[in-house]
Amino acid sequence: MSTPITVEQAREAALSMVTPLGAERVALTEALGRVLAADARSDIDVAPFDNSAMDGFAVRAADLASATAETPVILEVAADIPAGTWWDGPLAPGQAARIMTGAPVPAGADTVVMVEVTRTASGDGSIGSRVAFAQAPGEGDHIRRRGEEVSAGEVVLSAGEVIGPAAVGLLAATGHATVEVFRRPRVAVISTGSELVEVGMAPGPGKIRNSNSYSLAAQVRAAGGEPLRYPIVHDDVAAIEAAFLRAAEEADYIITSGGVSVGDFDFVRPVLERIGKLAFYKVAMRPGAPQTMGRVGDTPVFGLPGNPTSAYVGFEVFVRPVLRKMQGHTALERPRVTARLAHDVRKRAEKRYYLRARLSASGAPGLEVELAGSQSSALLSAAHRGNCLLVLEAGESHFSAGSLVECMRLDIEEGVVL
Repeated sequence: MSTPITVEQAREAALSMVTPLGAERVALTEALGRVLAADARSDIDVAPFDNSAMDGFAVRAADLASATAETPVILEVAADIPAGTWWDGPLAPGQAARIMTGAPVPAGADTVVMVEVTRTASGDGSIGSRVAFAQAPGEGDHIRRRGEEVSAGEVVLSAGEVIGPAAVGLLAATGHATVEVFRRPRVAVISTGSELVEVGMAPGPGKIRNSNSYSLAAQVRAAGGEPLRYPIVHDDVAAIEAAFLRAAEEADYIITSGGVSVGDFDFVRPVLERIGKLAFYKVAMRPGAPQTMGRVGDTPVFGLPGNPTSAYVGFEVFVRPVLRKMQGHTALERPRVTARLAHDVRKRAEKRYYLRARLSASGAPGLEVELAGSQSSALLSAAHRGNCLLVLEAGESHFSAGSLVECMRLDIEEGVVL
């Protein structure tokens, strides 16, 4: 397969190799951002009883039907009901119960009047006091009804929903100390190259630090996966084969950097062909045309280029959607927006480009985008400064300032509606 495939073909092939992983049960405190694997039902009614939405007085609305500022109605306070207590009642005609927010509404009462629209006629507002009401309330005012949010046995969250902060609170209110979620993928991160040294070492002549291992592990974690960072693998067929076989046993997914081109020391593709299966090894894109996909046994392998920015872009375009799918997510695409180019951009016509860029609001309506720095595939500075990938399609080579272009947002998660 010498002809490059399209980005869309490569994405489809990569996504087709995975399915959502099995479920695991985790503590609710660890569930934020996870995808629910089974429906969660409530064990109680929420609210569990009629309760007050305000500090004030529980009353019978009919007793106050004639109340006005000129002719207030006076009621006697028969009970004091703080939150967390229970008063059996019932509230008799002509009586009121002082009540706090969240406290149970007593039998006989059908309305709560805010304390701010009352005044004490005698006493201090506690039991035995008399309180004046200067307006007629609506029946049911300021009462949160039993089962208003959810009834016992009702589905609170459905399988496939992403657990956000509000969902955590709802699950807590309905008795879920633990929840069943799709498992996070364990992702082997393997950097290949005899030129690599570890981060703590000073690179000697011809050597460079193994930065890809760290940046890719960070991207895996940002995508929700669990990175397993492997030691540097030198450009040796046996060493790469051993690393792949070990990773296939230990991980759900394997990503590599380096060794995916067609040079004399690029062994990722030959090893995949020898011990596994190769799906593709060249994509019509820049940076990072030599993107390689295959599997070893049942474990998918995605080979990213060795240049740091090429690996970074390849991960965002191909690997991140795959890892999200494995976690049960259905929103796999980063949000895309249209923006005006702040300056001219030139490219080679035959490939789609993903340029590291920065979106900002300009004086004119809408967004403006500019390159975030050098587009060298060896440098990560522009990716660090940028917040998007500027996507320029194949077939054109010159884009003038002011042109409308598409941008893939890297600062906004998938599924967000802009």
